[in-house]
Amino acid sequence: DAETPYTRIIEHKHFEFGKGDKDKTVITREYPADWHRGDEPYYPINNQRNNELYKQYAKLASEKANNVIFGGRLGQYRYYNMDQVLHAALTAVNKEFD
Repeated sequence: DAETPYTRIIEHKHFEFGKGDKDKTVITREYPADWHRGDEPYYPINNQRNNELYKQYAKLASEKANNVIFGGRLGQYRYYNMDQVLHAALTAVNKEFD
């Protein structure tokens, strides 16, 4: 929301598989940054030009690398939250093993 300056918070103890101190934790906040020419973009920029370019790459990939599964933000050229990443991965597995 507009009142929250950061994109997400990660609490690291949930990723350490119980190895950390139970009474202490470390959190990381991700803050958005405006992109400037020369910066590496981390997320897809979904404008008409880039979407058309993605369609061309997807077509080429289906013709030349039909035994490769392209997934994730860059492979599917989408922004995903973590729950969406898991859903997309499970969907890809189900499709592959149908």
